[in-house]
Amino acid sequence: MTPNSNETNPVAPRANRYPAEHFVAKFDSTTLRAVDSVKDDRAPLSLWGEAWKNLRTQPLFLISAFLIILVVLVSLFPQLFSGINPASDSCQLSNSDGGPSAGHPLGFTQQGCDVYARIIYGTQSSVTVGLLTTIGVLIIGGIVGALAGFFGGWVDSVLARINDIFFALPLILGSIVMMQLPFFRGNASVWTLVAVLTTFGWPQIARITRGAVIEVRNADFVTAARSLGVSRMGSLMRHVLPNSLAPIIVVATISLGTFIVAESTLSFLGIGLPPSVMSWGNDINSAQNNLRSNPFPLLYPAIALCITVLSFIMLGDALRDALDPKARKR
Repeated sequence: MTPNSNETNPVAPRANRYPAEHFVAKFDSTTLRAVDSVKDDRAPLSLWGEAWKNLRTQPLFLISAFLIILVVLVSLFPQLFSGINPASDSCQLSNSDGGPSAGHPLGFTQQGCDVYARIIYGTQSSVTVGLLTTIGVLIIGGIVGALAGFFGGWVDSVLARINDIFFALPLILGSIVMMQLPFFRGNASVWTLVAVLTTFGWPQIARITRGAVIEVRNADFVTAARSLGVSRMGSLMRHVLPNSLAPIIVVATISLGTFIVAESTLSFLGIGLPPSVMSWGNDINSAQNNLRSNPFPLLYPAIALCITVLSFIMLGDALRDALDPKARKR
């Protein structure tokens, strides 16, 4: 009997001992017709296009945008939301500390003024101060930060030291001291308060702008523009600043809410807007003496202030997540 060659030869090929098996997938399961039929020849979206695409699906952005649009409409057209104009309709002392009634859903103040009407018409002053201050801060801080970040050298050193001096002064404390000066105290108005808040509010925007410009100024497209003969200022205005706007817009949105709070704080302390100007801060100041017996004239404008500021903060957070590519990847 002849022994098996595989058993006697330990080095026999493995293919003879263990026959190879081949697995072949069915043709129907590997069809590529659906994949081949997809056409993706669209141009890639820009940063702002990607941000808008992302924002449209964010509940945080939708809620904050709705609240901000509502606040803006109230400030622009208060007569659409209240049939009573506190500026022309005098307060009735007979309604002092009165509760809600027909046509007066939030009751009356100690002076017999309609609380709801004062909140509606006080929106204009508070939002105006916040918006104008933000615009002024963007102009001053944007110019200082852009010049410091783009040119560098001694320009950056000088502007950075000036920025540090103003950055060391707290916004509220500096505004309190400045509003106590005879000129500002005797000419208290919306424009005066805007000028004071702008004086102490621009350093943060300047720092953000400087950092964003430094990050972009050495990009390839800026170098290409310079090699094609574009001047330094032209390169700054046409290429560097437009590509540095994302963090600036986010900080400006949040700062707008901060300036609204600053106006209300100064008015509450009695050194902001004059008492003749309706604002949420003045209403809170007027109602503090009657807090225990009737807290609602203070509570309602405080709620309006909190909702408005919270809306701008939520909008800033949503914009930050949408405009930051690193945040989108996370």
